[in-house]
Parts: sequence; C-alpha cells; structure tokens
Amino acid sequence: MRYRRTDVVERAIEVLDEHGLDALSMRRLAGDLGVQPGALYHHFTNKDALLAAIADEILRRGRRPAEIMAWDAEAHLLCLGLRDAMRRHRDGALLIARVHRSDAEALEQPLRSALARAGADADLARVGARTLVRLVLAHEADDDADVALGLGLVLDGLRTRLA
Repeated sequence: MRYRRTDVVERAIEVLDEHGLDALSMRRLAGDLGVQPGALYHHFTNKDALLAAIADEILRRGRRPAEIMAWDAEAHLLCLGLRDAMRRHRDGALLIARVHRSDAEALEQPLRSALARAGADADLARVGARTLVRLVLAHEADDDADVALGLGLVLDGLRTRLA
C-alpha cells in the first residue's frame, strides 16, 4: 500500500500519543504502516523532518480562528493556541520545544507580526515573541491561572514598551 505524506504524519501522531516521543522512530512508524523504513524517506529526508512535520500538524490543529483584533488580544490567543496544541498530544510540548530549538521562526513569526503591527521595532518584536513562546513552552504543565498571570505580565510589559 502506498501512503501519502499526510497519512504518515497522522500515524506518527498516533504513535506519539500511544508511546511517547522517545518511542517514535522511523523504523517503528514504518512497521506500523507495513512498509520498509526506506519508504518513509520518500516523504521525509530524516527523522528531524518528520518531527517538524508532526509539530506543524499539531500546531495547525491547535490554531484558533484568526480575527481582526488588537495586537495584545491576538498575541494572547496565539499563546493559548500553542499551549492547547502542546497539551493535546502526549509529549507534544517536548516535541514542539525540540523542533523550536532548530526552527524558532515558525512559532515566533505570528507573534512578531502582531507586535510589528502594534509599532514594535524589529528587536522588540523578536525578543517579545521569543519571550512569549518560551513562557508557554516552559509552563505547559502549570496551572491555567499561573500561565494566564505570566502571559499578563509579559503583555503588560510589552504594552508599556509600545506606549
């Protein structure tokens, strides 16, 4: 049977949820799909490319609908969407944090754009976005109220800088 890239990613997410990130390998995934491990390289050049695709899909599923809103409300929703996406899957936070280390741009860009629209210069947009993403990644397992307080503190600081 021939599998599409989306089929492979879907099964990889199922393996992640069932067994965790440490157990997710190209060999295990190929076995689950009933193909030789080399067949997966048709879709992904290596395991890191597979992990990036899984993280992208998890994040895509966690996105909240975009609306025209104030930059700070948008940033808040983006952070909540990231947190929701990470918490929806076993080891989701670990996977997204691992991918983020090698490709910070993917998670930070929507926040940078919101900050830039608010008038932030390139440095403030970059550091502000990175701070928000790292806060969410670091506090994935914390109480919702603690995360909300942390987000509020960072957003208050950004509002002050932008005023």
